[in-house]
Amino acid sequence: MKDYRRIIKDILVTIIILVSLFLCCLAVDNFVHEQAIIPAVFTLGVFIISLITKGYIYGILSCLGSVLAVNYAFTFPYFEFNFTIQENLISAIIMLIITIVTSALTTKVRQQEEIRVETEKEKMRANLLRAISHDLRTPLTTIYGSSQTIVEGGESLSREQISKLADGIKEDSQWLMGMVENLLTVTRIDNNNLKIKKNDVVLWELVDSVLIRFRKRYPKQDIEVDIPEDFISIPMDATLIEQVIVNLLENAVQHAKGMNWLELKVFTVGKNAIFEISDNGCGIEKDKLDHIFEVYFEKKERPVDNHKNSMGIGLAVCASIIKAHEGCITVENRKAGGSCFRFSLSMEETGDEQ
Repeated sequence: MKDYRRIIKDILVTIIILVSLFLCCLAVDNFVHEQAIIPAVFTLGVFIISLITKGYIYGILSCLGSVLAVNYAFTFPYFEFNFTIQENLISAIIMLIITIVTSALTTKVRQQEEIRVETEKEKMRANLLRAISHDLRTPLTTIYGSSQTIVEGGESLSREQISKLADGIKEDSQWLMGMVENLLTVTRIDNNNLKIKKNDVVLWELVDSVLIRFRKRYPKQDIEVDIPEDFISIPMDATLIEQVIVNLLENAVQHAKGMNWLELKVFTVGKNAIFEISDNGCGIEKDKLDHIFEVYFEKKERPVDNHKNSMGIGLAVCASIIKAHEGCITVENRKAGGSCFRFSLSMEETGDEQ
């Protein structure tokens, strides 16, 4: 489907540019009477077509079309084809050489860009695998150790001890489920399979769903909610945007040391809805602010009971989802302390699926 659309687009671009150039040259010929610049105008058009279309075919076809147009309408004898004149043949050869060279250079640049993108993807996969192998090892070890203690301890363990071990297993299992959910989303994004099906979602319903999901995991964490009283409907994939907000809220709980205030705020600016998740915790290190939405691996060893301090995958998912919605996401440290994650979504429908 994408290749078909690209072909149609390249054909339309070629036709539009050639027709525009032909009309422009007719105007120059009729009003300025300066035929010497007409071949240069068509040469420029062929260069542009070769530059913005894919492959050689459109540039070569536009070159042949330009040669025929110049020969037919702008060289003597007018409105007749005549390739016996040496000047016409030389012009045709020059335009053809320019087209081939331009197409070759453009193709090479595109190939280099594809190699660069693929290299970045491979780097991301490697970092992702390293981060996952490191971050999953600790909770799995904890779950295994706690369950083994319960099984082997038997009647020697008190009810309170068993309850404490079971709570630890439950907590680590929930964290693993969140990690797997984020990992699946990253995989779909990396394979270009993340389809955004937008539906109009009422803001207060989205926020209510987020709070219900978040409070199941963090029942003791208070959240201040500040949303407009007006009825607001936003085109989005509700499941994915809910995942973004929950990830950002959980990120604050897990990383904002010393936090005792957490806020979810939504307001509108023009045709955009702005979401802010703010806290008054320790903030974010300056050297990580510019790269916080990238999947990264912390090289230094973390304590066994501190595996939830790993960041990167959840925030990378957030950035990819917002980008797929044609929005933007940023983060900054608050002057009063803590951090503020902010992302925007358009309240106007831009397409059913991307």
